[in-house]
Amino acid sequence: MESIKVHVCKQKGRTNLAMRYVDPESGKQVWKTSGTTNEREAIKAAAKWEAELREGRYMKASKVTWQEFRQQFELDVLDGLKPGTVLAYESTLNVFERKCKPGRLVELTTGKLTAFVTMLRGDGLTPATIARHLRTLKLAARWAHRQGLLNKLPEFAMPKQAKGMKGRPICGEEFDRMLEAGGAAWDFYLRGLWWSGLRLGESLDLRWDDAPGALVADFGGRRPMLLIPAESEKGNTHRTLPMAPEFAQLLATVTESERRGFVFKLPASVPRTRHAVCRRFAAIGEAAGVIAKQKPGVDDKGKPATVNQYATAHDLRRSFGFRWSRRVMPTVLRELMRHESIETTMRFYVGQNAEATADELWRVVEAGHGAEASQVANQVAGT
Repeated sequence: MESIKVHVCKQKGRTNLAMRYVDPESGKQVWKTSGTTNEREAIKAAAKWEAELREGRYMKASKVTWQEFRQQFELDVLDGLKPGTVLAYESTLNVFERKCKPGRLVELTTGKLTAFVTMLRGDGLTPATIARHLRTLKLAARWAHRQGLLNKLPEFAMPKQAKGMKGRPICGEEFDRMLEAGGAAWDFYLRGLWWSGLRLGESLDLRWDDAPGALVADFGGRRPMLLIPAESEKGNTHRTLPMAPEFAQLLATVTESERRGFVFKLPASVPRTRHAVCRRFAAIGEAAGVIAKQKPGVDDKGKPATVNQYATAHDLRRSFGFRWSRRVMPTVLRELMRHESIETTMRFYVGQNAEATADELWRVVEAGHGAEASQVANQVAGT
């Protein structure tokens, strides 16, 4: 391996300096991050990597084991990412490993992925969950390919997903039932999601004080705001987001002495993870009997049946968006919901209001014209 020479260079779109060498067998360039922006440190890292390659630790892509791939992927890619992102990657790789039992990385093929999708469908996973696993595997496979660990990329056929909301906004009476089912331990958290429109992950990160990776509730300015510190943003810039007035009023009930650490405290028995908290809110929705959606499925005997999907934390966000869509313009709603595109706001909220708008129009007319409006309504009903 004397022909291997590792060079340090800048890679477009990346902050850290990169290292590269030409694979003596394939003739392709192999890239790897140096993990630093300091040129001297990067040169040291390149020399170390070059020595390792020349000492014989270089391995053909076809012989790379699955565990070797995971170790290098975790070291070069996952190290330094947000805990939630790391957990998502590891969850997908664990599921694929458990289902398909790959011995070598080369077994990450189109056929193996097709079988993987079939297994996930058999487990009753939604198209959205399956697509999330496939996106993660695609990113991991592309990284392995760039590093020369995987010669051929598998093809990915993403499952088609139905357009529109996966759940629905719930009404005030249904929310009251969820409050009762959740009890005192979950009352403040449920009200917080109802009034804030926060995503579950955002709510778990929300703090009173500044911390790496945190979303901060700030009452120091003219209006209460949500702050994202620079270190939590890819662009390395501070962001200020609007806080709904009702949510600010809820947070104002917390005394100054209690404004420490996380805004939403969890019972000691519940891990502070999206999975654990999501399941708890789903259990509350089921206990309250609030059905957010019904979909075709099978019963315990394998026969076709209607499956109830009970209200979750995200349905509280949908309720928040629906309520505010009646009160503000779409551009304001987009910022309030933190959507990347106005099309998302229009599709999921503004465009969903036709029935509610029609009801409001008829209510106004009937209130103003009495018998005359009732006559019009009867004529319309008869057409």
